[in-house]
Amino acid sequence: MKLKINILLLVLLMISCTAVFAQVSLHNLRCELLQNPQGIDMPNPALSWELSSGAGGARGDYRERNIQQTAYQVLVASAPDLLTEGKADVWNSGKLSSSASIHIIYKGSALKSKNKYYWTVKVWTNKGDSVWSKPASWSMGLLHYKDWEGRWIGFDRFFANDKESEGRLSARYFRKEFTATRPVASATAYIMGMGLYELYIDGKKIGEQVLAPAPTDYTKNIKYNTLDVTTQLKQGKHAIGVILGNGRFFAMRQAKPYKVKTFGFPKLLMQLVIRYTDGSTTVIKTDDSWKGTADGPIMANNEYDGELYDARKEFKGWSEPGYEESKWLKAAYVQEPGGTYEAQLNEPVKVVKTIAPLTIVKRPGGKYILDFGQNFAGWVRFNVKGPRGTVVSLRFAESLQASGELFRTNLRDARATDTYILKGEGMETWAPRFTYQGFRYAELSGHPGTPKKSDFTGCLVFDDMQTTGSFESSNALLNQIFKNAWWGIASNYKGMPVDCPQRNERQPWLGDRTISAYGESFLFDNTALYKKWLGDIRYAQKEDGAIPDVAPAFWRYYSDNVSWPGTLLFVADMLYRQTGDLAVLQKNYPAAKKWLSYMQTRYMNEEGIISKDSYGDWCAPPLTAEAGKGVNADQKHPSALIATAYYYQLIKMMTTYSGLTGNEQDSTLYADLAIKLRKDFNRKFYNDQGYYGGNTLTDNLLPVYFGLVEEVNKTKVAREIARIIEEKNNGHLSTGVIGTNFLMRTLTSIGRADLAYRIATQKTYPSWGYMIENGATAIWELWNGDTAAPKMNSQNHVMMLGDLLIWYYENLAGIKAAAPGFKEIVMRPEMMKGLDSVNATYRSVYGMISSSWSRSSTSFKWEISIPANTTARISIPTKSAEHVTESGRSARKAKELKFIQMEGNRAVFELGSGDYSFTTEL
Repeated sequence: MKLKINILLLVLLMISCTAVFAQVSLHNLRCELLQNPQGIDMPNPALSWELSSGAGGARGDYRERNIQQTAYQVLVASAPDLLTEGKADVWNSGKLSSSASIHIIYKGSALKSKNKYYWTVKVWTNKGDSVWSKPASWSMGLLHYKDWEGRWIGFDRFFANDKESEGRLSARYFRKEFTATRPVASATAYIMGMGLYELYIDGKKIGEQVLAPAPTDYTKNIKYNTLDVTTQLKQGKHAIGVILGNGRFFAMRQAKPYKVKTFGFPKLLMQLVIRYTDGSTTVIKTDDSWKGTADGPIMANNEYDGELYDARKEFKGWSEPGYEESKWLKAAYVQEPGGTYEAQLNEPVKVVKTIAPLTIVKRPGGKYILDFGQNFAGWVRFNVKGPRGTVVSLRFAESLQASGELFRTNLRDARATDTYILKGEGMETWAPRFTYQGFRYAELSGHPGTPKKSDFTGCLVFDDMQTTGSFESSNALLNQIFKNAWWGIASNYKGMPVDCPQRNERQPWLGDRTISAYGESFLFDNTALYKKWLGDIRYAQKEDGAIPDVAPAFWRYYSDNVSWPGTLLFVADMLYRQTGDLAVLQKNYPAAKKWLSYMQTRYMNEEGIISKDSYGDWCAPPLTAEAGKGVNADQKHPSALIATAYYYQLIKMMTTYSGLTGNEQDSTLYADLAIKLRKDFNRKFYNDQGYYGGNTLTDNLLPVYFGLVEEVNKTKVAREIARIIEEKNNGHLSTGVIGTNFLMRTLTSIGRADLAYRIATQKTYPSWGYMIENGATAIWELWNGDTAAPKMNSQNHVMMLGDLLIWYYENLAGIKAAAPGFKEIVMRPEMMKGLDSVNATYRSVYGMISSSWSRSSTSFKWEISIPANTTARISIPTKSAEHVTESGRSARKAKELKFIQMEGNRAVFELGSGDYSFTTEL
């Protein structure tokens, strides 16, 4: 048999991921470059590769079974022709006996700013060895502050077009002409455009990124983008053009400086490094030789309120050589924002998907309602033809009133309106640049003709990350919830995770992502985004250890609680669990330790209880939807039980992670504290009748999931949880954000997966199905989002997903990491009445994992794929291991499988990589 090994080369920094595929065999070599990482500013990147074999198919491409890497060798060189064992001038790792294929730390010569590096890998396995893969590459960014040769430019003042009272500025335009004096070998642009930018060279926009760069607290750190512009430059005259929008720099609301953080007027730092074929270099940098104006077509822009664009004011050829710029102003030197300059290693925001409107309905007054059929975040691109000066506006909303008009009360004071003024020169096409909206419906007014559906395109805008998971089952409602979740999660990725995309908030609340980030990771490769966000949280931490509820801290909310700031450690835990990257824990351990000490010092009372909480079980459902009609959900019910239970869980995590991160001296202290907290918690909150606290579902779920319940009381508490759901709630949940985080997994762990399934498939209030029955195409903020007061009833949130998606994958599909990064996998799909099949896939850092099972009253069939260089422990429902066959033969006799034992009515096997097909009698 020919050995084929498919190698995925990844440059995985602390917060980046870029991939190159190479198909390798002993007889041929082929490589397809998918993405070339630009502007890395870490001195020791981590390298990873993915092994697989065979031509394969949709189920995972793992035809060869039980492939295990035994050794590897990495070469890094400064040029492709040096990438051999005898010439590699940057790093030759030598042949190292190791099964490690992810997060291999670079240990070569010091990497230099602006240089490009090439690398390749050879692996040895128990099935044979590969040839060297085709080279991949990465480029270094600017490693030092002094590598930036330009100066910040801008205009630190208001202009006539600015809507100062509205918090909307006109866009700032800057330009610079230059000459490339010799043939160009390479050209790279490094740019920080605050708050958002678009870069043009010779009239053409550079890159597909939008809403760039990723938002940060600009006084702490600023993300720069690195763009390869080699193909745009040749010997001769050229021009650079940059448009600056507000973004989060000039805050959308300025009226509450004690609450809202703003950073000033838009500004720019950029340099273009040109390397000529003769080896010389020229740097074009921002200085006062640039020209600028605020009197352009983007007359106002603001994330909440939209964009006003007057096409009559366009400057034809403004970013091309030879433009008449005499009326433009000399660019002014301005103060730098103050934050550290960092390469943006998380994915750029892009237009990822387009959506056609389903209908256009004419309304009174010459207006039209466009229905895109899906709640999403982005904008509308449209074509229009009409007289010069015609004003066309689009107002956005998530839903309609009974009258058919837009329902916009839940937007609060966000205007959510884009306006375009025609120049009257034939067909005109426009979309905004520096805003986005959350909507399903758009109201069109001022259109000069009869609009057609083909003239309008909805643009879904979010971080350009890979969709890593799929899920389909025999239950249509579960499938629809999954689709709604995908749209909701995607809509709320904007260089940071935000709570909602439509109203005057859109903030990166920590509490919304405590557990949902974990579930999201099965659908999207959100690793880079969440590593970046952990950095935002660390930057927001105060010197005394306090962590805010929102990070970056665009809102100054430091309320001191456990469940919101604890997200720092929960997300770090998720990233380590899902990707195996120990550096995540090492990076965040000090901040977590400092914050936990802060909370203990300030808020742990003599009884060992954390006395301070802010939100309680946020947004728990009213008893009935009718009972919550018109009621404002913005109600806080602090809970010492929640605060203390969370604190205990975080201390347990630190007990483990202190050892993993080289902080062994802390392990005993944390372990002892956990023992004390457990005793104190039970003394304070346990009731001898078999429940905790106020006997709410959440009060009982947390002690069970966190392991706080004494062994002798476990049965009683589990019974009480089931009683609340079955008798008190009639098969429904009654949890808010906190309880829903642990609901489905806790029920499954106590042997009541049937109750979890019953909750997941409810269509009556409160449930995910109730949302869908009432028109939801994403996930609501509130269980009674159709009846609550409009101040808080976003129809596109993620926080109420809780652990549902985790349950989909780990319990329904049976895809769960038994070791960090899925090096070891445990597969144990739950069987329950009413669910006849599940088909799910998840691309882990080692490769694709798939699980597709179906059952009848008498048989169970299961097809699985396990990535190379991993192992799995699988649990098959059956009467006896003797009844299990794999690909038509006895599983117990198959040499690739190792039978372990019977566990109740399940046969447990261990196996290596490959595609497997199991059948058994039930």
